Amino acid sequence: MFDTLSDRLAATFKNLRGKGRLSEADIDATAREIRIALLEADVALPVVRSFIAKIKERARGVEVSQALNPAQQMIKIVNEELVGILGGETRRLRFAKNPPTVIMLAGLQGAGKTTLAGKLGLWLKGQGHSPLLVACDLQRPNAVNQLSVVADRAGVAVYAPEPGNGVGDPVTVAKDSIEYATAKVHDIVIVDTAGRLGIDEELMRQAADIRDAVSPDEILFVVDAMIGQDAVNTAEAFRDGVGFDGVVLSKLDGDARGGAALSIAHVTGKQIMFASNGEKLEDFDAFHPDRMASRILDMGDLLTLIEQAEKTFSQEEAAKMASKLASSKGKDFTLDDFLAQMEQVRKMGSISKLLGMLPGMGQIKDQINNIDERDVDRTAAIIKSMTPRERAEPTLINGSRRARIAKGSGVEVSAVKNLVERFFEARKMMSKMAQGGGMPGMPGMPGMGGGPGRQKKQVKQAKGKRKSGNPMKRKAEEQAAAARREQAAQGGAFNLPAEGDKNFELPDEFKKFMG
Repeated sequence: MFDTLSDRLAATFKNLRGKGRLSEADIDATAREIRIALLEADVALPVVRSFIAKIKERARGVEVSQALNPAQQMIKIVNEELVGILGGETRRLRFAKNPPTVIMLAGLQGAGKTTLAGKLGLWLKGQGHSPLLVACDLQRPNAVNQLSVVADRAGVAVYAPEPGNGVGDPVTVAKDSIEYATAKVHDIVIVDTAGRLGIDEELMRQAADIRDAVSPDEILFVVDAMIGQDAVNTAEAFRDGVGFDGVVLSKLDGDARGGAALSIAHVTGKQIMFASNGEKLEDFDAFHPDRMASRILDMGDLLTLIEQAEKTFSQEEAAKMASKLASSKGKDFTLDDFLAQMEQVRKMGSISKLLGMLPGMGQIKDQINNIDERDVDRTAAIIKSMTPRERAEPTLINGSRRARIAKGSGVEVSAVKNLVERFFEARKMMSKMAQGGGMPGMPGMPGMGGGPGRQKKQVKQAKGKRKSGNPMKRKAEEQAAAARREQAAQGGAFNLPAEGDKNFELPDEFKKFMG
């Protein structure tokens, strides 16, 4: 959703590279570009004015570190101010001292409240709670059935005594659900309320009546992140008419400009608490302002990536795999282990989303978005077409065996051959990393390959290099060096290719795992 904003900000910071310090003209020019980027992203004008004023004030102040270059200085300031307008710190749910905790969902029709009720229920279930979904949207056709289906998929209970479709009193259903939850020992009640196509008196009155009937511990305003400036107006109307404690952004994976997300917390004074970023019930998590700011500035979201990995991989399994890789050249690591690791990674989500959480990947987002997720399925099919012995000892796979495996998995013989070769290369690389050898091709960094000996050797070679005595030849060498520096500068903070580089391909280290 924030791709356009990220691209504009990246281009703005790129203009500051190579400058020794921030001049007044640099600050004004950068602020102007950031202002345009925010307005194009549909951020509310009052938010833009406040944001730009703070950036200018801080950039001109004494806090600018002399240890950072101008681009780094501005990125640091913009990052901290983005965190501020997104709400500052992460806002957690408030739980009742005496269960059940009542959470009421409010918002316009089409914002995704019913689906989000199921996502929130599943998320709370994963936190060790026993949630109950309550069907109080008795106006929209089939809203009660939809909530029942979503609750069943999430594996949580549902309270739906009325058929809906215009039949039943939502206030009575909400009030009775508290007694039902207490009797059935549910510690959280999630009330799904009706919405309207727009703000009207009936909507506000019904929402206020349900609020008064159940006295919710949290009222969450659900807003479609794709509707732009109208999201802010709707949020203000709900805040004044019913009141809410936090905001939930739905459809954050859409292709809209996303400025509403940057505006709501600042305009309403209520923090964004959760975000829904996909169609699956699992595509839902707590909203962290600092992590979202990092994503917008293409600095990655490694904390979320680590949290997802911790949910998927057990420490016992990780230790087991590490010991196999640390063995003699990793020979104990088999294709069965490779398949198990690959399936665990798939449980974390799509490969494109996982790569998108790495720093600097915004510059190659087109290549990442074009990754074929089915390659993982094809690789799994090839491995599963092998015998147990072949998976344990891939060196046994000769020409006739490759033909049989290819026929069984529905691929070309060359695909089987390529997979086995990639497996040996990947095993060798991972074994080297597990033994402390580090990543190939990255010498001189502790734990990242190459050793002190290799580093000294490179230094020695560098010392032996001399400039040519021929003036023409020396000029050519200097021009070539300048061209290399320019090319590196175009690659961004992480030395990646400039956006639009059609000749770029993912590094071999990625290709080995991507099929």
